[in-house]
Amino acid sequence: MPITELLDRNSREFGSEVCLVEINPEIKEVRRVTWKEYELIEPNPVTHYRREITWNVFEEKANRFANMLISRGVKKNDKVAILLMNCLEWLPIYFGILKTGAIAVPLNFRYAPDEIEYCLNLAEVDILVFGPEFIGRVEEIAESISKNRLLFYVGENCPSFAEDYNSLVANCSSINPEIKITDDDYAAIYFSSGTTGFPKAILHKHRSLMHSCAVEQNHHKQGKDDVFLCIPPLYHTGAKMHWFGSLLSGSKAVLLKGTKPKTILEAASNEKCTIVWLLVPWAQDILDAIDSGEVNLNDYDLSHWRLMHIGAQPVPPSLIARWKKVFPNHEYDTNYGLSESIGPGCVHLGIENIHKVGAIGKAGYGWEVKIVDENRNTVKQGEVGELAVKGPGVMECYYNDPKSTAEVLADGWLFTGDMAREDEDGFIYLVDRKKDVVISGGENIYPVQIEDFLRQHNAIKDVAVIGIPDKRLGEVTAAIIEIKNGFTLTEEEVEEFCKKLPRYKRPKKIIFADIPRNPTGKIEKPKLRAIYCVQNLVAAQNEIEQ
Repeated sequence: MPITELLDRNSREFGSEVCLVEINPEIKEVRRVTWKEYELIEPNPVTHYRREITWNVFEEKANRFANMLISRGVKKNDKVAILLMNCLEWLPIYFGILKTGAIAVPLNFRYAPDEIEYCLNLAEVDILVFGPEFIGRVEEIAESISKNRLLFYVGENCPSFAEDYNSLVANCSSINPEIKITDDDYAAIYFSSGTTGFPKAILHKHRSLMHSCAVEQNHHKQGKDDVFLCIPPLYHTGAKMHWFGSLLSGSKAVLLKGTKPKTILEAASNEKCTIVWLLVPWAQDILDAIDSGEVNLNDYDLSHWRLMHIGAQPVPPSLIARWKKVFPNHEYDTNYGLSESIGPGCVHLGIENIHKVGAIGKAGYGWEVKIVDENRNTVKQGEVGELAVKGPGVMECYYNDPKSTAEVLADGWLFTGDMAREDEDGFIYLVDRKKDVVISGGENIYPVQIEDFLRQHNAIKDVAVIGIPDKRLGEVTAAIIEIKNGFTLTEEEVEEFCKKLPRYKRPKKIIFADIPRNPTGKIEKPKLRAIYCVQNLVAAQNEIEQ
């Protein structure tokens, strides 16, 4: 069945129950103080900005938006893009689009104006829905993008180049439009991370979305009483597909704006959250804040928190060892996935397998996996090859890009571009991205292995290892290291620490700098290569000229 039927069911069965809470700690609620004929608005120093809606209101908002879209001529397979920060409007708008039979197209909130326009054109978007944070960026391209599409604005003080969402939906029917939708209908276009240029448009059917619901609940056992704390951006498959477990179980979720340790712990405490999905940097920051005394766990009631899981990138075993010392009662899990495989879960560790921390796990619920060589033949157990996955959540194609589609899809298998190996127990370990492997003097070096090692140093907050050009060896490894606040570290100390590594794995260059990560926590290695590979080439050229 299409995923919209889950929302209809939840409204019927749990209509009066709260389903979504929005918390923004950066905005304080206001209180009105009347003094004679004046009404003053003062900030309330106690209460954070918090809103909530029930399943009935969620359904009504989705239906109103769907009916408004239909009144404006939207039909099956039209495309409606969403450019919003996490908020209570996000998911009802998403489901309103799906209820019309149209295709939802979430956009990355970090896109520059040219990237927004590129994605709108690539996906052949008919309508753009955007929020106040994006007025400036949309205004830059408004003249060109509004020639063949409508612009709807969600927020106060609607700009002149757009139509006001609140006014548009205010008088629309809240009754389900009853558009016939099947599992084989197209549902959504998500965009790749764009690490090799502009992003690709990833097309999924309703079948994919429904499978991600089943995968998430099977892996994390969401029940009606669970409360999921959702921090990552909803435009990304990772956040939304984890929330799909809440949708399937009819349970509450909290949308939190903010990633500071106190913010996360306060939300988990106040909302009695049972499941929290963290990215590696956030988990690291929480532990560091506890170690430094910035955070006192006695200030929070975290007794309801049962599961901490991490995805989106390889997880350092040393981080989980630290976490379990502080939170011994937490279950731990990790998921592997891509937007091309409808987000997390095609490979899954499992809460019962914490003894295999460092692995991404085995094939997830309803998935198949294999590891192949350059000719796409399965390698022997223990050998490194490219990870491939197969299941109901594999994308249909890269929209309007048959060449790129043919490069990664064959016989139902999605070839991920991630290098991996399988141990003797059948658990899969990520080795590195295919394009991130450093070949130095003919030797394959996998940066993730060096990064995991360096993160064990108590002064290192984050690290990224890349290959930089070398006249003799072709490439050598450079370690970009971000030092923890309050600590010092020298190149000599790093080199001494690395003597525990085989000689060929020891970084040949040490650089102290901040590590850039995208909204889903992945290290932005193309940015680092653009900086440090160019610097190295310039230095080499200067050396030659001298």
